[in-house]
Amino acid sequence: MTVTGRLTPEQLAGAAAAVVAEHPLLRVGITATADGTDPRFAPLALPELTIRTVHADPSDTDAVTREVDTVELRTPIPVSGTLARLVDVAKAVGTERESHELILTMAHVIADGTGILALLRRLVELAAAGARVPVTRPAMPAVDDRLPTGIGGTARIVAGMLADQVIAGAARPIRMTPEIEVAPVNRRTRLITREISGADLTALVAVCRRRGVTVHGAINAALATAVAGEVTPGRRVRVPVGSPVDFRAELGVDETELGSFVATIPAHPRVGPGVDFWRAARTVNRNLHRRKRFRQHLTAIAGLRLLCPPSVAASARVVGLIQSRGPWNVCVTNIGRTDFPGRIGAWQVSGAQFAAGISCIGHLVSAITTGHGVLRWNSTYAEGLMSAERADRIADTAIATLLARVHAHDQEEVHV
Repeated sequence: MTVTGRLTPEQLAGAAAAVVAEHPLLRVGITATADGTDPRFAPLALPELTIRTVHADPSDTDAVTREVDTVELRTPIPVSGTLARLVDVAKAVGTERESHELILTMAHVIADGTGILALLRRLVELAAAGARVPVTRPAMPAVDDRLPTGIGGTARIVAGMLADQVIAGAARPIRMTPEIEVAPVNRRTRLITREISGADLTALVAVCRRRGVTVHGAINAALATAVAGEVTPGRRVRVPVGSPVDFRAELGVDETELGSFVATIPAHPRVGPGVDFWRAARTVNRNLHRRKRFRQHLTAIAGLRLLCPPSVAASARVVGLIQSRGPWNVCVTNIGRTDFPGRIGAWQVSGAQFAAGISCIGHLVSAITTGHGVLRWNSTYAEGLMSAERADRIADTAIATLLARVHAHDQEEVHV
């Protein structure tokens, strides 16, 4: 997020202290027994949202991308301390052109993309208001302890897992294959950025509405098409693409509460030569709607307690199983249209967006945010499993495919 105007270190530090005082999950670290088992949250004696300041030239438009790519996505968050940190990329400090591009990095165990963006907005609001310490929120139960009754039953979880295997077996999907085998401990997440704006974005939204599909469905179809072109060029195949589903509404939780309130479920669109693009997009929408209707997203969250190994040291077998048999390794996480204001206090605010680190299951994750007239498409990939050249090709091909189908639709309507 970019804040244009004078923002002092004292204002930012005060806001950081205020959000720590407000949110219990910013006042805990993770501890475990000596052998790494029984991991759990533990209160911190001195919780702190640390702030790192980077000074950049106003003409350096890549400063934030570079910080995220080379530092934030490559530097683990120490689990023994506060599970979040803040970077201030400051430009032209002390002049009329002063601006601050804020990067908030958080562990996924305490926040998802929606929660991170909401907390970032809260930080700026508190800085503008003089960082008055808000009322401390109560500590809440774990997300999977708050699922609806019956979701967490072992029989239902096993049935859901078996159903996933049957669906995947029938679809015979083609997953992304590694270019080089890299052990999970040696993988690094890299970032590439793209965006759609102006007339292209207006046309995308309008055509999706006329075609009866969501923008999310169209993006999934475009990404699946690009992946298929890399893995199985010239063939019609089904490509599994995961979609994180936000279930806050089902638990009565708003976006300001920290926690990971998303569950990833796959769709299997058929793509390739001669396949109608909009039919593939509708397949994504149908797959996701059906899985949500049967509450498979909630079952997937409940099932984590059965699947999780007792410790990192004992995780090799589970990680290997997920990598070889997992339901997807390409993902589109789409927050949709954000409601960020154009101004907060005396500051102009713009550019709210997010990116996701790659887990052991993933090769490529596209994080989508739309706001202030721009759809930001930030893709992260596992370096080694995928080369920078392949990641760039997939991102460019996905956007080119999407916009080509959008503008072809417009031309078809003109000639009717």
